[in-house]
Amino acid sequence: MAMKKIFLLLCSFSFLLVTGQPKKNYKVIAYYTGNGETIKQYPLDKLTHIIYSFLKMQNDTLTFRDSAQQVAVQEIVGLKKDHPNLKVMVSVGGWGGCAPCSDLFADSLHRNNFAASMVALFKQYGIDGLDLDWEYPAIEGYPGHKYDSTDKNNFTLLVQTLRQHMGKDYLLSFAAGGFESYLQQSVDWDAVIPNVDFVNLMTYDLVSGFATVTGHHTALYSYLPGQQSAASCINWLINNKIPSGKLIMGAAMYARVWENVPNTHHGLYQPGKFKQGVSYSGFDTYFSDTSGFRHYRDRKSKAPYRYNASKQLFATFDDARSIKDKCKFIRKKKMGGIMFWELRDDKKEDGLVDQMWKHLRK
Repeated sequence: MAMKKIFLLLCSFSFLLVTGQPKKNYKVIAYYTGNGETIKQYPLDKLTHIIYSFLKMQNDTLTFRDSAQQVAVQEIVGLKKDHPNLKVMVSVGGWGGCAPCSDLFADSLHRNNFAASMVALFKQYGIDGLDLDWEYPAIEGYPGHKYDSTDKNNFTLLVQTLRQHMGKDYLLSFAAGGFESYLQQSVDWDAVIPNVDFVNLMTYDLVSGFATVTGHHTALYSYLPGQQSAASCINWLINNKIPSGKLIMGAAMYARVWENVPNTHHGLYQPGKFKQGVSYSGFDTYFSDTSGFRHYRDRKSKAPYRYNASKQLFATFDDARSIKDKCKFIRKKKMGGIMFWELRDDKKEDGLVDQMWKHLRK
């Protein structure tokens, strides 16, 4: 009888341990651009990775932008003392931050110098890895930045060089465009995937600030010709034999707002002009009951949106329900987890990070 009680107690204890962590070790990855003090206000115990963005490429050397950024990275790495399972990575590039990438990474000497400087930096500061955010190899990204058809192969060579220098000691990931032309033209997936730990799929901004017609910028599903979505991106990769466990779905901590949008279908798929972004932490104010916005949900895309008829404003975003749907998709497809841009846009309490954690534990 005593042995039975001990067995039951052990089972209960094991259950508590298991339910205290996301099942299947799903990743919850936060991009972050702030300092080392502000980040402490967020639920760090619900994050598995922080990707500090963005470090500087000085010629072919990875370095800090200034002393303030150096201090920020040191403080964020220091968080691992209280959160021993947390991984702290850094990112390079970003939208508008990869002007030299096409020329720089076309040269093997520069690739090796960059990789060597990166490893030296990681050893000195206790950084766990790199997220490579080249937007975009071989196709147009930031207006005016050079791109060339040879970028695709040079991206492969860069990833291989980074892994050779890193060995198995550091994490390597890259931020991938969530749209069809990137998937097909920018990356040699078969050559790159074996050398990276995971891929952060930017399945947001799928209707960008350059668009003159509204739509869902971070939809889960698509149902119109040419429409982009998280599911279309992920299914394309899985159908091309990319391991789903290395794929991280992207979510948005912000809304995109269009103006001069006619009151047809509540502004969805209508002409308009991009106006601004709104952080999720500011939703309660911007979309307040007196703001004139009404809330709608596209059941086919599983995407929320809002429309203000009097001001002709349309907004597209993620919310608690769309995060729940995305987490369900992640579990169904046996993906690696979820990431988002960026932590400073979330609420400090009861935000979307809490929803991600909650729904990946089911």
